[in-house]
Amino acid sequence: MPARLLTVVQVAELLGTSVRFPRRLIEERRIVFVKVGRHVRIPEPAVQEYIESHTVQPIVRRFGKAA
Repeated sequence: MPARLLTVVQVAELLGTSVRFPRRLIEERRIVFVKVGRHVRIPEPAVQEYIESHTVQPIVRRFGKAA
């Protein structure tokens, strides 16, 4: 089954941002997108990939010797 194509508004809601942010990602070619006529759509897996690639893991600090 083909990936679901999301509108810019749907991507903004999913990311919890304004509509301007996904539009900027598209303009700067920082996320995969599909042109359907005049419309721009973003595949759902591309949004998930963007989230995963920009997720920062916490640093585990161990207490012991002072530096």
